[in-house]
Amino acid sequence: LQRLKAQRFHVVLCDVKLPDANGVELTRAIKALQPDAEVIVLTAFGNIPDAVRAVQNGAFHYLVKGDDNDKLIPTASRALAKAQAQQQVEKSSHADPFDAVTGRTPAIQQVVALARKVAPTDTSVLLTGATGTGKEVFAQAIHAASAREKKPFVAVNCGALSRELLESELFGHVAGAFTGALKDRKGLVETAKGGTLFLDEIGELPLDLQAKLLRVLETGDYLRVGDTAPQKADVRIIAATHHDLLQESSEGRFRQDLYYRLATFTLRLPSLVERRSDIPLLAEVFIERFAAKLKKPITGVDADVKMRLLNYTWPGQVRELRNVIERACILSDGPLLDAASLPLELLGLPEQKIGAI
Repeated sequence: LQRLKAQRFHVVLCDVKLPDANGVELTRAIKALQPDAEVIVLTAFGNIPDAVRAVQNGAFHYLVKGDDNDKLIPTASRALAKAQAQQQVEKSSHADPFDAVTGRTPAIQQVVALARKVAPTDTSVLLTGATGTGKEVFAQAIHAASAREKKPFVAVNCGALSRELLESELFGHVAGAFTGALKDRKGLVETAKGGTLFLDEIGELPLDLQAKLLRVLETGDYLRVGDTAPQKADVRIIAATHHDLLQESSEGRFRQDLYYRLATFTLRLPSLVERRSDIPLLAEVFIERFAAKLKKPITGVDADVKMRLLNYTWPGQVRELRNVIERACILSDGPLLDAASLPLELLGLPEQKIGAI
């Protein structure tokens, strides 16, 4: 512990039976001093409860002397890699959060400029645009550029859960609130305390839950399912939708008051066709990512593939482009992605060139 107070370490190998401490419990103290250090607990008297407690206290691994001798060096190597990767994350945390948004066209750069303006505030943000345009990427960047960056970023898809599950997921419940509710459970509003709650597909939120969300935005109060005592929320709301919420509200499917509360600051993300000249750059980023993941020497695309990527309409937006590149990287063995690695919908395009960009 004295050494840990004076010097930074990546990996600590710690015995369980020590003259003046127990290694399983000492793990907690080590992680308190150096949270990024990885602790490997060693013992000649292995037992399951100790192993469980060690991991709960933050240990990277628990090894039994004799039985696990061959695992020591590989385990230490993995622990070292994890600790070094965490250091890189810390270094990169000082980078511009909006570096995660790839694109040089005015269409996307105008959105980035607006997002930079609103990020330092606590104002709710509504992200609109087609599914797959990168709304969650923007939400994370706005959170990372805000004063809430060190607090949780919690995301939920409002269309992925039933009404009952979504209410409990968002606001939590108390024991006995419904069958199976054996104990109190925190909701995502509480989990995201001090941070940001990202509500994807907000247009799918049931009307009665829209009223509860509006109360959070207006007063900061909410009720857990089955509770009568209001709770206080400290959370920034970023919502996203591919629907026209103003049209939805005029047809009674979305609360107009909630729409105007969310739409205080609206960012519309352009479709990929609206920023077509960003396609080669995005493809390059995805190729670099998947080539490294698959350990393949892929460096780019051939001229035919570039033409097809530029001419395609991309109904699935950036997400579809990413999936196409991942599939192509899996199928390709050469340095350049060729037409043989593309899906049928791209192969069916007419052989024509678009104007110079």
